[in-house]
Amino acid sequence: MSLKNLSAKTKIPKHLKSYLENKRINQIYKKFENSLILNESFAVAVSGGPDSLALAFLAKIYSLKKKISSKFFIVDHRLRPESTNEAKLVKNILKLYSINAQILSWKGIKPSKNIQSIARKKRFELLYTRCEKSKVKNILLGHHLDDLIENFFIRLDRGSGLKGLISLDVKSQYKNLNVVRPLLSQKKEDLIFLSKHVFNFFVDDPSNIDEKYKRTRIRKMIDELKKNGLDKEKLLQTIKNLKYSNDVVDFYVNKNLDKNMIYLEKKNELILNKNFFIQSYEVVFRSLSDCLRMVGKKYYPVRGKKLDKIISDIKDDRLFRVTLGGCIVEKVNQTIIISKEH
Repeated sequence: MSLKNLSAKTKIPKHLKSYLENKRINQIYKKFENSLILNESFAVAVSGGPDSLALAFLAKIYSLKKKISSKFFIVDHRLRPESTNEAKLVKNILKLYSINAQILSWKGIKPSKNIQSIARKKRFELLYTRCEKSKVKNILLGHHLDDLIENFFIRLDRGSGLKGLISLDVKSQYKNLNVVRPLLSQKKEDLIFLSKHVFNFFVDDPSNIDEKYKRTRIRKMIDELKKNGLDKEKLLQTIKNLKYSNDVVDFYVNKNLDKNMIYLEKKNELILNKNFFIQSYEVVFRSLSDCLRMVGKKYYPVRGKKLDKIISDIKDDRLFRVTLGGCIVEKVNQTIIISKEH
């Protein structure tokens, strides 16, 4: 679609439309539009970094073109003294580009350990709560191609299985909220280019270069691998191949859940028959993990070691009753019953 036709149909403000005249930005937008394919209202998470600012710009253009409403949320984590002023600055800059954002603040005591992981979870909780209040069913996050590769190595370091290694999907679900990552096919360097060209600004989080954080060390390792011939394109091809294998496992997981599981909706309970566990280990592992998330309403899956032990106990006829992932798992005769922990 030409810029002329795009503007005529959507009434995009001239100061926004002018940036699409840049060939590189126009290509980034087209790729974004093809990845999103959304025809209902959505919210956008903005941190102030180059990725999320690029996402805010692209999402604003998309919402105007599709004539759908969009909301923009900035999370002030308050982990650094300057974070509140940064959030206000990001809000004011976005307003110059016809993007009206709301600031969500993380109040209360902050953790002294595992800071990044806890902060991500808290940020997501704040976004989910605000989306629910706003009756928005879709949230857009700024994960990109480089995040996909970094996550692969972080999960590899944890000893994750097949699904964990390809953990980031374009679309996933958290309770009744659709989580969408439309930038997963975009390179970080392109998003930085867009943010610099459009906003001439982004927040530079010092934790991104602090080597006490694993993700920072992983980034340096990836750069070293590139020097030795293992570039991002090869890594992405490996992740794609793993995704194809994962699709096969998913087929058998869904088949197992369909045939060997009964869901009692009124009680929010699952009944698993003995055939549920007479499958390949990966299928049983994945099926049970899905069951726990279904009943426990947790976004993040139960850690592998705990699930390994339960499966082993069930198969060896040792399990009687245990709590895990917000659920009670107990054996009754030849069946396993999973109920919500109260």
